[in-house]
Amino acid sequence: MNKINLGNSGLLVPEIALGCMRMADLSKDDAAKMINTAMDAGINFFDHADIYGGGKSEEVFADAVGMNPAVREKMILQSKCGIRPGMFDFSKEHILESVDGILKRLQTDYIDILLLHRPDTLVEPEEVAEAFTILKKNGKVREFGVSNQNPMQIELLSKYVEQKLVANQLQLSVTNTGMIDAGLNVNMTIDRSVDRDGSILDYCRLKDITIQAWSPFQFGFFEGVFLDNPKFPELNTVIDRIAAEKGVENTAIATAWILRHPAKIQTVVGTMNPERLQAISAASNITLTRQEWYEIYLAAGNELP
Repeated sequence: MNKINLGNSGLLVPEIALGCMRMADLSKDDAAKMINTAMDAGINFFDHADIYGGGKSEEVFADAVGMNPAVREKMILQSKCGIRPGMFDFSKEHILESVDGILKRLQTDYIDILLLHRPDTLVEPEEVAEAFTILKKNGKVREFGVSNQNPMQIELLSKYVEQKLVANQLQLSVTNTGMIDAGLNVNMTIDRSVDRDGSILDYCRLKDITIQAWSPFQFGFFEGVFLDNPKFPELNTVIDRIAAEKGVENTAIATAWILRHPAKIQTVVGTMNPERLQAISAASNITLTRQEWYEIYLAAGNELP
């Protein structure tokens, strides 16, 4: 499994991470099998959030691995906070309380990365800065980042936060390419030329912020997967052909498409199927050619100017 530098933190992480949103639905034994499969594949990065399963996903994870210091040191744990029922909350009090809850559920003294989970329009960045400083000083969080934020939101936080923001988790798949489309259709009067996110892809590259791609197999906003979906016949024909040529599953090609981008994007996959994860992990050994990358992009219904 290839590793990348998370931002410019010096923390080397696998380019594929396991998203644990659905782990709450697994038994202890099934969760243990899932985690062990990930570790065996070199995927020792586990992405959590305090809202996943209402906190149960973190509890199941810790119970499944029999969390202890020896086990903990083999893993990179990331969690997110800021989403509450009917609202977003980046207040100092909520951030601190959320992290304490995360640590308790994960049965650990620290997490490697904390992300703020979706933007809070009522954010007071001074409060975020105070919370981050306390968490860093107390050793509860080592690195910090955001999720689903645009450049100006990150700039606002960065004005006050002492710590470098090292990650931004964003939706990206071959059927959700908004951050790529605008950069390919500059100075045009078509829908794909509309910059809806402040050039977040280029911004993160300039600022050494690692983009973490979530829902790499989804189309729309959790509308379903595009792989083996009759709604996307041309895309699947192309992906399946390339997968057959390289002797891997279609999930590996869909993942390799994201990994091929020079931004060094980390892909977060949420499967809870060990065999599927093994198939996906093969993407780390594949480098698509420029022609293959563009062929897949076009087969998804995109057009070049």
